[in-house]
Amino acid sequence: MAETAYRPYQPDFVTPPGETLRETIEAWDITQADLAERTGKTLKAINEIVQGKSAITPETALQLERVLSVPAAFWLNREARYQEFKARVAADEKSSKGEDWARGFPVRAMEKRGWLPAGKNPAERANALLVFFGVASVDAWEVVWGDVAAQYRKARAFEGDPKSLFAWLRRGELLARDVETKPWSAAGFTDVLRSLRSLTLRPFDCALPEAVAHCASVGVVLVVEPELPKARVFGATRWLSPTRALVQLSFRYRTEDHFWFTFFHEAGHLLRHGKKDFFVEDGTSTSREEEEADRFAAETLLPTRSLAGFLRSWRRDEASLRRFAEEQGIAPGIVVGRLQHEGAIPPSHLNGLRRRIGATPA
Repeated sequence: MAETAYRPYQPDFVTPPGETLRETIEAWDITQADLAERTGKTLKAINEIVQGKSAITPETALQLERVLSVPAAFWLNREARYQEFKARVAADEKSSKGEDWARGFPVRAMEKRGWLPAGKNPAERANALLVFFGVASVDAWEVVWGDVAAQYRKARAFEGDPKSLFAWLRRGELLARDVETKPWSAAGFTDVLRSLRSLTLRPFDCALPEAVAHCASVGVVLVVEPELPKARVFGATRWLSPTRALVQLSFRYRTEDHFWFTFFHEAGHLLRHGKKDFFVEDGTSTSREEEEADRFAAETLLPTRSLAGFLRSWRRDEASLRRFAEEQGIAPGIVVGRLQHEGAIPPSHLNGLRRRIGATPA
């Protein structure tokens, strides 16, 4: 079921509280001069409030309460609503930049998943995106996400749509808020990886919740969110704080061997690289850090020495591959994926052993 995003009521027009004040004193048959005398204010001050040129302060609200028997809270609420309305009008007048900025995001897909409320016009969609990203303006968004973009593009030439990627990453941040974790422990995470390796044998729907819980116990938030259209991302790793890391994975290619390899790849970043680093995997990077993470994942899931010993006597049959996988304590599909990746067997060989993950949102 799609999530329902909060959408506050926003009136199309709000009158200034001075207009209500004028109507009130007219009903009481009081002039502005009379009101000035009774409140101890100047006629000019009262006139400016009536015309909407001056705001009703808490002190003035109390004075009006005493003179007109209308609660101070009423006047302050009217003033607050009017000031909010004026701020929104001013923001809408500057919305052309926001509307241009919003056009680059996969808004329809985000609305379909419940990440955004359905917008009626470009201005509403731009505002919903700002709320989603937790920033007050497009300029603020560029400051916050500009560093992410610069760091990512420095590492590779990204083939996907950056804004789809950024929206996907932000979704990970929001989901991570709901996950309680213990403080980060490198030794604890190393132990957890040994347990998670055996989870590859379990049905994916059963294994994933256990993986999430194990990771949380050592300071790692594991979030799984299907990629957005054109994001072209496998996974990402970053530190939310010195004691809390986020590993975010997509279901790209929808096979369990791809999923688990990407998870252990991200785990390699956490254990081998610095807390100031930010990694996004799209399959294009050949940096030293990515190669190290690839080796870590490969060796953790299936040590090269063990695989080499198996290949020396393997006759390309399924039965012996299953026995070897059982001896190693991993799913047969992981062995098949590794052999295909290294060119030991054709990409079409033994794919029946590579279990697929269920359908994901568009």
